[in-house]
Amino acid sequence: MGMVGQLNHRGLAELAKVYGGLCHLKVGQVHMVAVSTADMARQVLQAQDNIFSNRPATIAISYLTYDRADMAFAHYGPFWRQMRKICVTKVFSRKRAESWASVREEISSLIKTIDSKVGSPVNIGEIVLGLTKNITYRAAFGSMSQEGQGEFVKIMQEFSKLFGAFNIGDFIPWLGWIHGQEFHKRLARARGSLDGFIDKIIDDHINKKNNKNCKDDDFVEVEDDMVDELMEFYDENGAKDDQKSSISITRDNIKALIMDVMFGGIETVASAIEWAMAELMRDAPSPPSDPPPPPRDGPDTVVDGYKIPAKARVMINAWAIGRDESAWTEPNTFKPSRFLDNGAPDFKGSNFEFIPFGSGRRSCPGMQLGLYGMELAVAHLCHSFNWELPNGMKPNEVDMNDLFGLTAPRAVQLVAIPSHRLNFPLF
Repeated sequence: MGMVGQLNHRGLAELAKVYGGLCHLKVGQVHMVAVSTADMARQVLQAQDNIFSNRPATIAISYLTYDRADMAFAHYGPFWRQMRKICVTKVFSRKRAESWASVREEISSLIKTIDSKVGSPVNIGEIVLGLTKNITYRAAFGSMSQEGQGEFVKIMQEFSKLFGAFNIGDFIPWLGWIHGQEFHKRLARARGSLDGFIDKIIDDHINKKNNKNCKDDDFVEVEDDMVDELMEFYDENGAKDDQKSSISITRDNIKALIMDVMFGGIETVASAIEWAMAELMRDAPSPPSDPPPPPRDGPDTVVDGYKIPAKARVMINAWAIGRDESAWTEPNTFKPSRFLDNGAPDFKGSNFEFIPFGSGRRSCPGMQLGLYGMELAVAHLCHSFNWELPNGMKPNEVDMNDLFGLTAPRAVQLVAIPSHRLNFPLF
């Protein structure tokens, strides 16, 4: 228990220097295996992807995802394949133009906001988090529910805290009573808040669809959003008499999938944009932080000659892998030009030295949309403005520490002063 403080991406990387790229620990009754090199990651994510295709869920995750009704934590099988198919074909598809249009329009709005603050300090971390919130919220709920954004963000912030909270019952079940009662009250309050919020939105979308079908005189055409897409898929399944199609989408599935999209689309993209801007402003930068991907578990197996116990939580430490000296030259130097070299690894999941989106069955289905938002935002910020650090701060004085969490965000948000870079007006 004295090592709990080390069970993060940095602490596990230090342990890997002593014990190697495959490190087994036992926390209470839970076996944990940290993977810290590309070769070990390849064996887990490619050679034995079928073995490690499931993800363990804590007490909090199981409860808040409606008993794994989502895609991220559903066990691998027919249900999970159906959930992923929905995300790939309905939510993140390039054919769904509204999601991609929302990225362009919200970034244009961001640039206008920064343009009005030229010459004054701008909290980049705060504004890009607002950007990704707007994009994701709009893609999920459309324009018909914008007035509830503040409430929903608070609900998601509480979910994030509960997902990452240490609960001794997850590791030593018979000690779960120590703070279990209050913890379960928080879980119930959080899920109750989400139920009330999204139930109203689902009802609004049902009414919208009914009005569209009836073609009432007062009906105003509104663009479809993610909830519309999910409701349509649910209707299609529900109307089938084919017994072979046993999976249907319930309200709980819709709520859990929306939660996946919110967590995957807000903090991760915002954090990546802020880290990129911070690195570009430094003289002697180091790469941004990536937390371990969610852990996987499976039956007894052998990896590189070592037995992995059944149900062990196998964590792929992307942070350590990206700094592995055996895989990278000058791993602690921010050097984007390295990716211009012939044979440089890409991030699509086949080169295990660089896996920000994971690999194998559980790789991120929203990779293309996330990349589009991040790249377009950074390009606009750098093309439209010059940026200076405030109060005479030198580039090497920028705080580059991170906080452990779902996205390893910056410990101190980046603040900089924009000035016009172009000789003609932006708007």
